Amino acid sequence: MVNPKEQQIIDFISQHTECSSKEIFDGLSLSVSYATLKRTLSTLISNHYLIAVGKGRAKKYSVSPVFKLIQPIDLKEYYNKDIDERDIKEQFDFSVINEVLAKYCVFTAQELSVLNRLQETFINNISQLSEFQYKKEFERLAIDLSWKSSQIEGNTYSLLETERLLKERETASGKTQEEAMMLLNHKETLDFILDNSTYLDNLTVAKIKNIHSIRDIYQS
Repeated sequence: MVNPKEQQIIDFISQHTECSSKEIFDGLSLSVSYATLKRTLSTLISNHYLIAVGKGRAKKYSVSPVFKLIQPIDLKEYYNKDIDERDIKEQFDFSVINEVLAKYCVFTAQELSVLNRLQETFINNISQLSEFQYKKEFERLAIDLSWKSSQIEGNTYSLLETERLLKERETASGKTQEEAMMLLNHKETLDFILDNSTYLDNLTVAKIKNIHSIRDIYQS
């Protein structure tokens, strides 16, 4: 991920859409030389965080779709805002799959190494579970993920209320039917993915649409 000075540069460019290196240097009053700024910009381009268009003095820098996808977010600040104040997209941006993820890897080599080690640990751990333990662990995971993903969409069920709903079909007092359906849909989707573990190995738009269509299961 970027360091604070690189983040400062990216934030400036994001606020001004397109900037020349001179505009960035003058606008930020950085405690580094102009040559150092140019090297930093080159590094950010090589990491696919910035895009440069033009040559020489006409060259302009803008934030790349890759960085927009992986940029850090202050979760506390985000969730402290009312839902109407949050920056939320109205629909899924399929260019993320067709253009960004199809062309670029959003993980650094170091991040991939960490993820691979975690995957090896996970495979080793689950290989030692009995079938009963395996099902219980994934039941707990499905409840946690259903609750958290629904909470992101504004659902007000607590984790305990979510567990009662998904395990015992017990709806919570004072909550809407739509909130219950949302949680049931999320759980059904996760169950489908877990039962078909290789389904998303080859990620396509059609498969993602199919996964999202599961949300309609309980809307009858």
